[in-house]
Amino acid sequence: MGLLEEFWHHKYWLPPGATWEDMKESADVHYPKPQDLLLCIPGALILIIVRYIFERTVALPLGRRLGVSNKPRRKAQPNATLEDFYNLIGRTPKEEDLISLAKQNDLPVKKVETWFRHRRAQDRPRLMKKFCEASWRFIFYFTSFFSALALLYDKPWFWDHTVCWLSFPQQPLLPALGWFYLLELSFYCSLVATLPFDVKRKDFKEQIIHHIATITLIFVSYCANLIRFGMIVMLVHDASDYILELAKMLHYMKWKRVCEAVFVVFAVVFISSRLVIFPLITYYYFVTKFQMFLLSCLINAFLMILQLLHIFWSYLILQMVFGVILHGAKRKDARSDTEESDRSEAEDLAKSKE
Repeated sequence: MGLLEEFWHHKYWLPPGATWEDMKESADVHYPKPQDLLLCIPGALILIIVRYIFERTVALPLGRRLGVSNKPRRKAQPNATLEDFYNLIGRTPKEEDLISLAKQNDLPVKKVETWFRHRRAQDRPRLMKKFCEASWRFIFYFTSFFSALALLYDKPWFWDHTVCWLSFPQQPLLPALGWFYLLELSFYCSLVATLPFDVKRKDFKEQIIHHIATITLIFVSYCANLIRFGMIVMLVHDASDYILELAKMLHYMKWKRVCEAVFVVFAVVFISSRLVIFPLITYYYFVTKFQMFLLSCLINAFLMILQLLHIFWSYLILQMVFGVILHGAKRKDARSDTEESDRSEAEDLAKSKE
């Protein structure tokens, strides 16, 4: 048996007693095929192109009309030595490095420190870029969530966990669900491809883990014909994402009161869907009602990774709800950019004019 045949052996992908022969297609009955997912590569490229066009022809003009504007930034004075250090060694030099660089350039240490602060500000994403990115994700998550609801709301057999588990893996694939799966996989692949160019936030590493776990779960659940379970998991996750992106857009538009109200709604939906519905209903049925085998153990591991990320993000969300909204603390996104806030940038501008 070749390596490829061994990889696709039914003992890894299907529960004991089931084989690929049980999923033979006919004229009216179709099952998932792993090669179908290869379409996610051109799908991701198409989504990246669509996003580029959307951000420039829709989100950018919309942002301008809604009052989103980039604050002026003071550019760092050209300095080859400092620029080389910034690009090759680090964006935030230590105190001893600042002293050494000050001696090399015959400058006060304070001026060198200010140069690095201005230089970091140049690379920080502009407000309009954040608005365009949030607009694209809002459109996708909103469309994805309500499209899934439209596909599934009138199908009681889909929501019946008992039917779902007992009929596995002999569950014919509805074409609409197959295309929805491909769309979701293409979207997350596009997010991975654009990560180096998107706004980098404090939870950048967690985002990478989340995207890898999501892509893996979509891939293996499709190949094993766990479409119904995968759709429920995606539906639960998409329920809150579009609300968060809307809150970001309102934040960039400076609609603070509306933004806070929407963020509270997001917090309620996120915590109820990720910390209640997902673990106590969806995940519970998977663990207790489903016959365990190799692939299900892998899915179980990645679901646990997602749940740990849910707990981490719920902590950040609650921090913001109680620390910012209820107690009137300084407003700052718990998942804000890795660099300084716009306020510190404004302070730098003020100092430079003194």
